[in-house]
Amino acid sequence: MKLKKLYLLAVVSSTLFFSCSSDDVAREEELGAYDNGVIVLNEGNFGTDNSEISYISNDFSILKNNVFNTVNTTLTLGDTGQDIGFYNNLAFIVLNNSQKIEVVNRYTMIHVASITSGLSNPRYITFANGKGYVTNWGDGGSSTDDYVAVIDLNTYAVTSTIPVVEGPERILHSNNKLYVAHKGGYGQGNSVSVINLSDNSVASVTVGDVPNSLELVGNSLYVLCGGAPSWSATETTGELVKINVLDNTTESKVFAGIAHPSNLDFESNNFYYTVDSKIYKMGLNDTELPTTELFSTANQGAYGIYSFAVNNSRIYIGDAKDYISNGEVYAYSLTGTLLNSFTVGISPSGIYFNN
Repeated sequence: MKLKKLYLLAVVSSTLFFSCSSDDVAREEELGAYDNGVIVLNEGNFGTDNSEISYISNDFSILKNNVFNTVNTTLTLGDTGQDIGFYNNLAFIVLNNSQKIEVVNRYTMIHVASITSGLSNPRYITFANGKGYVTNWGDGGSSTDDYVAVIDLNTYAVTSTIPVVEGPERILHSNNKLYVAHKGGYGQGNSVSVINLSDNSVASVTVGDVPNSLELVGNSLYVLCGGAPSWSATETTGELVKINVLDNTTESKVFAGIAHPSNLDFESNNFYYTVDSKIYKMGLNDTELPTTELFSTANQGAYGIYSFAVNNSRIYIGDAKDYISNGEVYAYSLTGTLLNSFTVGISPSGIYFNN
């Protein structure tokens, strides 16, 4: 039983005994029941404090927009929602252009704390050994001020930093190590940092150009690299790189032609990723990259996929549309059947499963 439910039971028991009714459901709803569903982080418009949270229940019966402001009526979430990390019953919401993290109860969305110092262009967050770790670009035009911020989860303060190379993005933790993908800031990176948390030493593993996704399966770290884009000095195609985390050796599968894959996710022994509006599936033990897509979102008018997540036999896709008006989230079966769609906030940039 989740902590919020234990808390609710204690409050109710101290006041009166009652039978289950629609009033009870309404009372829990007033407390904010945002578990058993999908949390959508809406990025909003860069330079404007209009990032927000949407909630979609697992059975699709409930859609709620503007959740943060509805629950915390005197607060605004911030500018450019970048990432959400769950730690116990808390959600840490990274606001890139606000240079802060807002901490809320993940089940009620009630505000807990703000982290406003020690962050500079924050990107993504993970947790290890009772601490939070956040990638920071610093000044996007400088290659010498990038770092991982270390957060004390008791005081919500940044207590130290770990310097890394340019453009740290996605970050994950395993076996007392952090793995950080370096897209390269305003340039094009081609490495993964391996940070040993015993002494915060940093090793580097060379991968393909512009690594954008990380998935850890057993002792293998899979890194999806999008390749240098067409507007760069030299366009390159994407790669799927497999790193043995025991010795940091690599092997790579290179995409045919010029393809720019992104959004790697792993579910039930299969990898899923996207190229433009197409979704691809590859088995864990497949020796070749797929040549035919699983399905395309073009039938829904979603020609670019802004966010992507796979869980519980469903594929969720966020469509930013024109990046000004409200976006859309589509839910599909694992075979590409459209199950439902939801109008959410501006530029849905992240999809998270709050179960």
